[in-house]
Amino acid sequence: MRIDKAVKWLREPFKKRPASHVRRFFAELGPGLITGAADDDPSGISTYSVTGASFGFAQLWTALFSFPLMASVQLMCARLGMVSGMGLAAVIRRRYSKGVLLGACVLLVIANTVNIGADLGGMAEVVEMMTGVTRFVWLPVFAVLIVALLIYSSYRHIARVFKWLTLVLFAYVISGFLARPDWGQVLKATFVPHVELSSQYIATFVAILGTTISPYLFFWQAAQEVEEEKAKGRRTVHSRRGATDEELRAARTDVVTGMALSNLIMYFIILTTGATLFAAGQRDIETARQAAEALRPLAGDGAYLLFALGLIGTGMLGVPILAGSAAFATAEAMHWRGSLNDRPRVAMKFYGVLAASIVVGLALSYLKISAVKMLFYAAVINGVLAPPLIVLVTMLTSDEKVMGNHVNSPWLKWAGWSTAAIMSVAAIAMFVV
Repeated sequence: MRIDKAVKWLREPFKKRPASHVRRFFAELGPGLITGAADDDPSGISTYSVTGASFGFAQLWTALFSFPLMASVQLMCARLGMVSGMGLAAVIRRRYSKGVLLGACVLLVIANTVNIGADLGGMAEVVEMMTGVTRFVWLPVFAVLIVALLIYSSYRHIARVFKWLTLVLFAYVISGFLARPDWGQVLKATFVPHVELSSQYIATFVAILGTTISPYLFFWQAAQEVEEEKAKGRRTVHSRRGATDEELRAARTDVVTGMALSNLIMYFIILTTGATLFAAGQRDIETARQAAEALRPLAGDGAYLLFALGLIGTGMLGVPILAGSAAFATAEAMHWRGSLNDRPRVAMKFYGVLAASIVVGLALSYLKISAVKMLFYAAVINGVLAPPLIVLVTMLTSDEKVMGNHVNSPWLKWAGWSTAAIMSVAAIAMFVV
């Protein structure tokens, strides 16, 4: 009996620990995971599709290359929100001049407005593909639906429903295997960077960086960390200020997981379109129907439906985040009350900015530009406008007056400056070439 008890006692920890670790791991996922899902928005899907169709596997290496860059920037933003108890714009307002604050907000609003217009256009085009009804009819339908849901519901409720549609993006993983690519070429393209000094190649590289390391995600990440604190009853800046080592560790797990999943999808979209569209000679994507063809190895004639579900799901997640980050930044800069969990009657200015950004984006989406091209251009614009904001984020999170004892580690500071430098050089090279 004693031996039996001893064996049971030895086995018990090994039975419980794995389940405990798994539950703890998923329990710690929050803002970072949502940010990662939103990163693969319609602009991202189109950019990665254009990349694979234009260059095949040649830019697969960018998935590994961009991961530490995007993870480090998002982690700095998360730490900033947790330690300071404020969003990014609020910290800029307290630490720098009004000119710096205005410049940061202007960069954000420009990038977000173009991105909203592109995302709405992409969503409308896939519905046109399915129904035959022109996208110009569907554009206001999506805009009104999103604004109404945000006003009469909350972003958390919307995310719970539509984030399941983003799981459709894992169809690219399956399609990538079903397309039977040359895995020797795939592995070589993944680990051996291929660079071309052509305008199209460099513009695509800038677009990839811009859609993975987007300005709106910086503001959103910091703001959502503050919202998490508010949900715990910490309503004042003083009560939210500071963070424990355990909280920062959990944030790191959350952010790294979210960014890893985002880049996994990115990798397989490029792989799948390279193995299907590029291999078939379909190098120039103009319509959603052409982009959807990449999923044919998995879904056959249902490829269009699968593509539409994925694009609409990511759009319904992404557009509220784009509009919400602009509203958060403006409200923090102007010292207004505002949150996606507030009712409109107590945060009218906040929701006014949110609705206005969607309306202006809607107007842009009526320009007679291919939705796929507009989504790609939005990514390029993000790539050009992001570096100054990354510089601000790196400076703020390296400032003891803001972060106290939780300033950036040397490697995180180095990663921030390197990301800003790489994106700046890429943008300059694009204009020069």
